[in-house]
Formats: sequence, C-alpha cells, structure tokens
Amino acid sequence: MAKLSTLWYNFVTGIIHVIKMSSTKREKLAKEVLGHPRDPKAEVQALQDAIYVIGGKWKLPIINSICNGNKRFREIERSIPGITTRMLSRELKEMELNQLILRTVSDLNPASVEYTATDYCYSFADIILAMIKWGKDHQKRIKGR
Repeated sequence: MAKLSTLWYNFVTGIIHVIKMSSTKREKLAKEVLGHPRDPKAEVQALQDAIYVIGGKWKLPIINSICNGNKRFREIERSIPGITTRMLSRELKEMELNQLILRTVSDLNPASVEYTATDYCYSFADIILAMIKWGKDHQKRIKGR
C-alpha cells in the first residue's frame, strides 16, 4: 500500500508540475521531444501509438479501478458500470500485453487472479492529469463560462 501511495503522490505532483509549466519550459520540452529537424511522420506515429494504448471507452476506467484498489476481476467489473465480462477480459489481456498491468495468479487452491498497475502504467500519469485539466477547461469553454 505504501508503494501505491508513493506512486499516486508522484502522479499528482507530476501533473501539477506539467500544468504549471511555463511556456519557456514547455518550448524546451517540445524541442527535446520533437527533435530537430522535425519528423512529422514519426510524431504522428508516436501519438497514434499512445492513443491506441490508452484510448478507447474502457482502458482508462479499468486503470482507474485498479489504481483505486480493485484487484480481482469481479471487483474491477463491478466498479465499471456497463462493461461486459467479455470486454473486460479482452481489455485486461491487451493492457497486460502493453505492460500497463500485471496479472498475478496465486498458487492457492482454488487459484485467484489479481491485477495491479505497473510502474510503466504510472509513467503516463502526467498525461492523464493534463487530459483531465484540459477536459475541464474545455467543458467550461464550451458552456461559455
């Protein structure tokens, strides 16, 4: 549990850092990430890869459920309204292949399966928080606030 708390703290503080980033720092980060000369094809491919890994209707709710302490299949399923057993199974397998979650099978009889978020999963926490902030700002903008 201490590891989860530490990872969550790092996640939140990292997001706050990105949100408060000055335009100078953002420009520096853009130069570092995008490179020189720019390679638009590689940039689009990298962006598509990122969207593929965390995109879709169910991946972020599943990650959220696991990060909130739901480890067993049924716990995860019950915490996400509308998800089917088949869809959850498929998404968990894909997320395991992409190294976002770890599937652990116990040696107990009967065997139990638990899912946990990997450090790699937590590595995109800054992106998720930035997306949440952008989404809230977008809602305000569209509603005219």
